[in-house]
Amino acid sequence: MNKAITDGLALMPPPFSAGLDQWSSGDGTPGSPSYDGAPNAALVTADADFGGCLELQKTDGVQRLRHFGQTPILPGCYLRVTARVKAMSGNLPSVRIAAWAGGAGGNLSGVPQTGPSVELTAYGAVVTVSAIIGTGSRGGVDMPWGTAAIFAHVGLDLTGPNNGVVRIDDIVVEDITSAFHRDMMDWVDVRDYGAVGDGVADDRAAFLAADAAAQGRQILVPAGSYFIGANITLNAPVRFEGTLTMAPETRLQLTRSFDFPSYEAAFGSSDLGLRKAIQALFHFTDHVVLDLRGRRVRVDAPIDLAALAGGQDTFEQRRLITNGLIDVQEGPAWDTLTQTRAGTYTPSQPRTLSGVSNVADIPVGSRVTGNGVGREIYVTERNVGAGSLTLSQPLFNAEGTQIYTFTRYRYLFDFSGFAQVSKFEMSDMEWLLKGEASGLMLPPEGVNNWFAGLSLNRPRDRGFSSIGRGCQGLVIEHCNFISNEMPLRSQDRTTVAINVNANDARIHANRGVRFGTFCVLAGTGHLLSDNHFYQGDNEAQGIRQAGLVLTHANVKTTINGNYIDNSFIEWTNEHTSDPSFVGFSFGGLTIAANIFTVNGVAPWFRWLVVKPYGPGQFINGLNISGNVFRTINGQIERVDLVDTTYATLNPLMCRNVVVQGNAFNGVQQVIHNPVTIRHDQNSAAGAWTVNVGPFLPFDGAARFVTSVVALGEITGPGGQRRSDMPFTTVLQGSNSNQVRLNWLAASQGSVMVTARMDNPV
Repeated sequence: MNKAITDGLALMPPPFSAGLDQWSSGDGTPGSPSYDGAPNAALVTADADFGGCLELQKTDGVQRLRHFGQTPILPGCYLRVTARVKAMSGNLPSVRIAAWAGGAGGNLSGVPQTGPSVELTAYGAVVTVSAIIGTGSRGGVDMPWGTAAIFAHVGLDLTGPNNGVVRIDDIVVEDITSAFHRDMMDWVDVRDYGAVGDGVADDRAAFLAADAAAQGRQILVPAGSYFIGANITLNAPVRFEGTLTMAPETRLQLTRSFDFPSYEAAFGSSDLGLRKAIQALFHFTDHVVLDLRGRRVRVDAPIDLAALAGGQDTFEQRRLITNGLIDVQEGPAWDTLTQTRAGTYTPSQPRTLSGVSNVADIPVGSRVTGNGVGREIYVTERNVGAGSLTLSQPLFNAEGTQIYTFTRYRYLFDFSGFAQVSKFEMSDMEWLLKGEASGLMLPPEGVNNWFAGLSLNRPRDRGFSSIGRGCQGLVIEHCNFISNEMPLRSQDRTTVAINVNANDARIHANRGVRFGTFCVLAGTGHLLSDNHFYQGDNEAQGIRQAGLVLTHANVKTTINGNYIDNSFIEWTNEHTSDPSFVGFSFGGLTIAANIFTVNGVAPWFRWLVVKPYGPGQFINGLNISGNVFRTINGQIERVDLVDTTYATLNPLMCRNVVVQGNAFNGVQQVIHNPVTIRHDQNSAAGAWTVNVGPFLPFDGAARFVTSVVALGEITGPGGQRRSDMPFTTVLQGSNSNQVRLNWLAASQGSVMVTARMDNPV
């Protein structure tokens, strides 16, 4: 409040010499008695100390003196009322400043309307009494009236014994706001508008009044605890020295101070400050970005974003949380919940688990495990009335009733309470998960959620979990995943950095260190590029786990420019209720320009593993080109494998398979398709058997020969020149992976033969 606010206002009562009809012996309101003609009051024109003054005899228990005029009371303005008094004769009374507090409806009962009392102890001695009136309850304010005060009838009281005579100098009223504030201020104080700050009284109205008066200035919330009883939006910048107390569902919306430091200061807690800031982010603050301003936020329990959103089931507006560090604090709130229940699965309802008892106790977002359950399958929805659960993916071999385990991990950020969230973004943060918490659970539905520049440091179980289709169009880029299981052997690790259930994920330029699995990808249309995931350990001849798992057969996916380090790509069809159904079968995959490396493993390690979960599957559209395969500290037998745990591939159905331009180092048997090899026939024979099988990928059969080129002269047993062209016979040998060249007569020599394991068209 600037002192100049009172410029031009009439604060001073008139001198007594202007007439006693302007002074009341009551409360000063119209109609109260005046001192004009009163027998106990008289004007003195030439007092030695006061000049003109009022001489008053005390005849009442409380002898009142009030000015009939209204002295204005303004928010943030503080007035000092001063009177000089001396006793002349008779009994010696006490004197105090007093004023009648006027509001829109009359007197403001319940507010102090008198100042401190001073006793007169000697005749002729001048005594000065004063009191300060203001709207705010501040130190030194004798009569705090709140913002409902509009005016005052100022004066004084004589108390004590009657029949004493006193003289009173003209009463002075002065603006002393400068005693409380600087003369030039760029802020308003909520106490000047009636805020109490005791943590009990509802100060919301005072905050709103200060906000309305700020007019571009900052709101100051001084030391204290301020209870806010309902949602509040403040449009002025706010500086918090005190803290707020609000119910969990009550929102603080700071439209000009919307950043984490302001909310931390507002609530005196980094945890609560972050939650309240996120709560406001889901509502109107005129901001779409919550900036943590590079600050550390200590969080004690999972952040349930749906609860903070206040019952909003769907949220599809862009929001971004950025620029800070989230530090998870140890405690029981992060404990994993594990339950077992019997359930019945029917392939005709591929995403439903029925007949589950106490369904209400199974949280949405629980991971499901059991016989015939693929990797990273979660509870997306529950129907308590029907006793059923909706699953994120079908089960591949679980028909009938069995016991399932439901494991609910605890995540730093949990979106599972929403039905759908789209366009939510997080960037440039480190999450110190400390083996206490997992990272983030996506909503059941959503499109184009985006996460960039994050460092997930030691997630307990999972980094990013998709429990449904909230990963449609998901973008995760430039993130660093640091495992909590680094000291363990590879085969003992269980953590997963990322899983995806829907389509069109963009996983780009991330780094993952020593997880159980870096990424489990269901759905199709994914682009994985420039990632480095390392899953090695210190064990000699060690076992390695899959770094990337594709769980649908026809994936329409590109894996390009990645560094696949001490892990492998595993391609399955485990997320289908009928894994024997062929459809497009295994296809739509491009693996190009990647670096594959491994060190200290057994010779049977493989980088490319196809694992059909049912019979009749084959490869239909696969391009493996321009990759580098290199081993360190040992050799491996080959880079490819068909895992026949459940079924084999049909080698006679493969189509459009290209494996070319790859570099192999430390690999005993290279692979190509088509493969061109040299065959030397040193003894004349009418049929030459050419073994192309070791070169064909994924147990391929020798189905076609596309060329036979003679290297030099083909001759007979006596050296005679042969000029005929042999015809070929394919699918030879016990494994159908040899071809035969058939000549008109016994011949010998060398040829280059190109064969394929697929139908190229």
